Amino acid sequence: MCEVNGEDKHHNLNKAMSTDPDDYIIIKEGEAEILMHAKNEVFYNKAQVNNRDMSIAVLRTFLSKCKEEHEAMLNKKIKKIGQRVSSEEGCCQSLSEETMRQNGEIVKDECKVEGDEENGEQVQNESGDASEEAAKEADGKRRELKPAKVLEALAASGLRALRYAREVEGISQVIALDNDPVSVEACKRNIKFNGSVAGSKVEAHLADARVYMLMHPKEFDVVDLDPYGSPSVFLDSAVQSVSDGGILMCTATDMAVLCGGNGEVCYSKYGSYPLRGKYCHEMALRILLACIESHANRYKRYIVPVLSVQMDFYVRVFVRIFTSASAMKNTPLKLSYVYQCVGCDSFHLQCLARTVSKNNNSVRYLPGYGPVVPQECSDCGKRFNVGGPIWSAPIHDQDWVSSILSSVKSMRERYPAYDRISAVLTTVSEELPDVPLFLSLHNLCATLKCTSPSAVIFRSAVINAGFRISGTHVDPLGLKSDAPMDVIWDIMRCWVKTHPVKAQASDQSGSVILAKEPTLQANFARAVSSLSGALAKKVARFLPAPEKHWGPKLRAVAFRNFRRYWM
Repeated sequence: MCEVNGEDKHHNLNKAMSTDPDDYIIIKEGEAEILMHAKNEVFYNKAQVNNRDMSIAVLRTFLSKCKEEHEAMLNKKIKKIGQRVSSEEGCCQSLSEETMRQNGEIVKDECKVEGDEENGEQVQNESGDASEEAAKEADGKRRELKPAKVLEALAASGLRALRYAREVEGISQVIALDNDPVSVEACKRNIKFNGSVAGSKVEAHLADARVYMLMHPKEFDVVDLDPYGSPSVFLDSAVQSVSDGGILMCTATDMAVLCGGNGEVCYSKYGSYPLRGKYCHEMALRILLACIESHANRYKRYIVPVLSVQMDFYVRVFVRIFTSASAMKNTPLKLSYVYQCVGCDSFHLQCLARTVSKNNNSVRYLPGYGPVVPQECSDCGKRFNVGGPIWSAPIHDQDWVSSILSSVKSMRERYPAYDRISAVLTTVSEELPDVPLFLSLHNLCATLKCTSPSAVIFRSAVINAGFRISGTHVDPLGLKSDAPMDVIWDIMRCWVKTHPVKAQASDQSGSVILAKEPTLQANFARAVSSLSGALAKKVARFLPAPEKHWGPKLRAVAFRNFRRYWM
């Protein structure tokens, strides 16, 4: 390959930056507009409108929650000050009466009345002075909540940053970064194109996001990572740049890696080994959360997920980050290994740690008990694959989900992808928050080679057996339940008794499962709560792609040229 000198590099890069107005088209999304080059010199994907709308919805709720938390904190401080003042007033009054008795001033009734009146005036004055001091102290501590600072680490055209600045109230500054000169120029051009509001809030910088975030620790209330591929190289610096109580919004589009296509690559990037099951997309979410938590723990920080979704061709998580060395110790309680049977759909979780309470109300952390499974599956007799560790704690905060959904519905016209994000949020709001992963009813039936019961019938059997069950936003056929696997297979055995199957080879997993008699007699009578609220109201939950080829796009041409000449 021939060597390219510096002048040729600049010549080729400048050539890509066309200044002819006819070479651009105007793309409008929400309240923002960008100038897009016809040759795709800067990356833009229309399909990510779902991602951007969901991020704006979460950001609005985050700022609203921050205001509520700020007011609650101030009220708590004022209450403490008031209690302290009341305590001091009581002490002063007692001391005053004791002094009067010792000096012999309380002798006669008239003198007593006169003394009480004077003492009352004195206490009242002291009380007023103390109240004024308390009010001044409260006002001193009543700091106004500062407007949020947002960092978009990988800005490209700057569309996301512009939408944040123009559509979300309570933001003072949006920093848009990119290490591609063409993208930064395009971002600056789009900032000017969007007028004074965008110009006063959005700044575009040519910088390596990792270095920039390391140089600004705990500075940003919101950090948005939406890379082309894996976010793993940005996570360590990202968790350091988020302020205490701030939110990190992170996307991963390398789904083939996260879903088990290349397990060794996933382990090298995220520190977890994936399994190829029907729940692989939810497992991808949980692997990403475990990875973020691992990076945060290195700096005595921990995460609290508020929303985690799998949409289109990527996963997206929204986590708040806090600093606490003591709370960080609970991390092993939130992580688990997954044992997946190779013959049937049985899976089991093994928590990394457990706690034991001491007599002095302290807690001791110990390794988790194990193994949770024998060498061979108790249902079909096959071996287990092991994956993880994954985040096994809740991946959503249902209070947040309800608030986000209500906010989205109240501002329907401001979300270009309203139908899709409301459908996802509706499904998420009905998920069991404390049940990791899920089963596929069709896979259960495929193992037994039987006809499938309807989802309502199967749900009813689980509910009638005394367990909970729900759907999942990841898969329309997925079912989350806290029922153990032996109960699930007993329900299927009872179903097969009334819906016989053809004879199978004795060594098949389905034959081994059906050879056992059920210990639970399933009740398939329709349960009242067997139908989800959204389904009962006929609310759309899983929508088709709005157009053909709705998915990931090629990298921008300018970025590929930049890598060719500079890397």
